[in-house]
Amino acid sequence: MVMATTTSTAADTSIASVTLEVADPEAARRFYSAFGVDTYIRLRASEAHSTGFRGFTLALTVAGPATVDSFVGAAVDAGATVLKPAAKSLWGYSGVVQAPDGTIWKIATSAKKDTGPATREIDEVVLLIGVEDVKATKQLYAGRGMTVAKSFGGKYAEFAPGQYSPVKLALYKRRALAKDLGVPADGTGSHRIVLGSTADAFTDPDGFAWEAAASLAPTPS
Repeated sequence: MVMATTTSTAADTSIASVTLEVADPEAARRFYSAFGVDTYIRLRASEAHSTGFRGFTLALTVAGPATVDSFVGAAVDAGATVLKPAAKSLWGYSGVVQAPDGTIWKIATSAKKDTGPATREIDEVVLLIGVEDVKATKQLYAGRGMTVAKSFGGKYAEFAPGQYSPVKLALYKRRALAKDLGVPADGTGSHRIVLGSTADAFTDPDGFAWEAAASLAPTPS
């Protein structure tokens, strides 16, 4: 059995912003507003080549199954495609949708039964990056000042969010992540996501780009 290691130390370096690169920013802005996650992400135009699995998912943690259904329904009504219908699992209740711009979103709760009516509240947003070598990428990020909050050997790692981080970062094996989302693991081209860093710019071994947050203009309202 692989034991998890944890620490409660606040991160020195963290995600300051998450920018999705989309072909049509206005259409994407309408979708994410209807979906209810527009305050967590930024958008900018890009026609960069991208096929198949982009190597990441954005996951919403919510209070209960009814709220999962509410978010899935809102996404579908706004134009999303269902990749995995919401259903119970060993860990709770979840569903997976793909936005019109290609970004995959997972909506999940650890609760298997509702204790109240559906809400539109999000408890946490997690950016799960699929990587080839979890240990190596974890060490790279830790070396750049990010604090590891949880680590399950070479399978999964989670970083402590900064005080103002809108999104938590976690690492997962790429093929395992694709399997969880119900999509083939193969993909080429741009990830179509850029992370704003509280530190300097760099690109990790799996091609995920980080930019200094100061260089990222705010998303127009």
